[in-house]
Amino acid sequence: MNNNFKYLAAAIFLSGALTAQSVNLNKMPTPGPTPVINIKQPKTFKMANGLTVMVVENNKLPRVSVNLSMDRPPIYEGEVAGVADILADQMGNGTQKMDKDAFNRRIDFLGADLNFSSSGATLNTLSKYFPETFKMMAEAITMPVFSPQEIQDTKERMIESEKANEKNAPAIASRVYNALTYGRNTAMGEFYTEESLNRITPKDVQDFYTKYFAPNNAYLVVVGDVKYDQVKSIVEKYLSSWKKSPVTVPAVAKAVNPKTTEIDVVDVPSAVQSTINVGNVHEIKMNDPRYFGALIANYVLGGGAESRLFMNLREKNAFTYGAYSTNSTYKYAPSFMAQSSVRNEVTDRAVAEFMNELKAAQKVTPEELTSAKAKLKGDFIRSLERPETIARFALSQKVQDLPADFYANYLRSIDNVKPADVTAATNAIIYPNGSRILVVGKTADFADKIEKLGYPVKYYDKYANPVAKPVAVKVDAGVTVASVVDKYISAVGGLDNIRKIKSLTTNASAKVQGMDMEMKRIQAEGGKSMIDVKMMGNSVQKIVFDGTNGYMQAQGQKLPLPPAAVQNMKNQKTIFEELTFANDPAYAVTGIEKYNGEDSYVVKGANTTYYYSTKTGLKTGEVKTESGMSVPITYSDYKNVAGVNLPYKITQNMGGMDVEFTVKSYEVNQATPEDFK
Repeated sequence: MNNNFKYLAAAIFLSGALTAQSVNLNKMPTPGPTPVINIKQPKTFKMANGLTVMVVENNKLPRVSVNLSMDRPPIYEGEVAGVADILADQMGNGTQKMDKDAFNRRIDFLGADLNFSSSGATLNTLSKYFPETFKMMAEAITMPVFSPQEIQDTKERMIESEKANEKNAPAIASRVYNALTYGRNTAMGEFYTEESLNRITPKDVQDFYTKYFAPNNAYLVVVGDVKYDQVKSIVEKYLSSWKKSPVTVPAVAKAVNPKTTEIDVVDVPSAVQSTINVGNVHEIKMNDPRYFGALIANYVLGGGAESRLFMNLREKNAFTYGAYSTNSTYKYAPSFMAQSSVRNEVTDRAVAEFMNELKAAQKVTPEELTSAKAKLKGDFIRSLERPETIARFALSQKVQDLPADFYANYLRSIDNVKPADVTAATNAIIYPNGSRILVVGKTADFADKIEKLGYPVKYYDKYANPVAKPVAVKVDAGVTVASVVDKYISAVGGLDNIRKIKSLTTNASAKVQGMDMEMKRIQAEGGKSMIDVKMMGNSVQKIVFDGTNGYMQAQGQKLPLPPAAVQNMKNQKTIFEELTFANDPAYAVTGIEKYNGEDSYVVKGANTTYYYSTKTGLKTGEVKTESGMSVPITYSDYKNVAGVNLPYKITQNMGGMDVEFTVKSYEVNQATPEDFK
């Protein structure tokens, strides 16, 4: 009863408020005046070892945010590329006073969040635990432990990750773009490999720490429910012993944009999408008068779901799920980049649309300018709710050499941007006539078409080495689906041995980001199948089909299979699909392509493309397409099982990452009806 009166009172109050204000519900409200932002300036002191400490007292919440950042150029690692990443993973793995497990348990018990990078650290903690958690952070900084076993474990995880990304188009694009833009033998362009990681010793990690993880020109920003005198006392107590380094980091080698826009292509035959990066380096940093014009220019072009790139490539042309651009004002290497992943077959058209938008970016409409200003101002105001934002502002002001009132005047600076300012900024950050267009994908689907766009085209391998254009190999007239299937059946052991297999159980394992994954798959005649994937011993996904119906189970929920999946499974009556190819007109040999490193015949079906080695006849892989998503799978390391050669290495793309399964065992004709319930 009381609730009813409460709702009635609220309705009366709202009605009166609307009447008093004469609100027109059919008219878009006009924005109010730009608010004045009062950003508290930090109190600062500098220690004898070179560390600058900035403190911002904010007692609204009982929390403290600490940010340590070293202002130095990127470091060229050379023969031991990857050592900085290993250092970052080792920092915080205990100290000389507390072992790793005890250290992590204590941090967790105190509800703190402590993270390290190769050039700093962050700590978020309750203010009542700030003295203890900061002490632990300081001990990790000044007394780290570089255990040979822990370093080896990190190296192995990084190598596993590198192998998983061997066919990952976005990962390859990032590596090759930087190598081509900045030079492979530079701090900005180098990348680690399995070879460079294997060369790294504990001494290399210790040397990197001693030389570069130092307080020289470093900043410690403390924001939150603290007092300046308290912070000063604690920091001096625990970080005075942190030794400065005499090593000077060389300046970043200046990158040069292409003299004329060029297209650089990397062939990834198993890629189901092309990754497109279009970019250039420039000189606009945060302290440049054109910064705010550049901020708006980038937002209009590719800053969100209402930007020009997004509306063009996704909404208008349906090439992709999203297209964006970023304008980096990184102190040591500012740059611009627009990027997206698109379907292979529309790669050339997508590149053309990217360039059309870059060329038109100089001019913004009044509506675009108004919308961009409102969005950017709103984002800025919302960011002030987070204490770490104030820390970031304080740090940027020092590192980027910004005026003392830069952030206090931030909203006003956005308001003051005129269309001419956007044009001037666009000309300074976007070079449509001097861009590098990097395309990573399956060149067989787009290479000839992309060469007709009018730009010079160069080809590289996945490590940025120049290579010749991949040449399509023509299929002899005598090669048919039947001949490919016959060669495959002969290669795996012959028709008689295949027909003896009524069910096949595959037990395989993989590592995903250092965690163990187990997969059990059972296939049986009549289309029956079961697959169970476990992580750390727990089932994360299970799919069961009994030949008629089935279900999928994940995170404790059991759901029926979608009708499309049921129909697709019903169509797969045999364990070896190839037995049905020859008499089905839906299958056709379309060419020869490189797949999993081998020249392979391409056999296309309705929803799956299959690849068979031209040399051995064995299946090298397949690409399944369901619900608009394509999933590439590769097969290798064939061994004899009950007279039939089966693959012991199976790589499948999961969530954009290649996961390599190693088969531990096969079981022939061991399935029971219970397996499909």
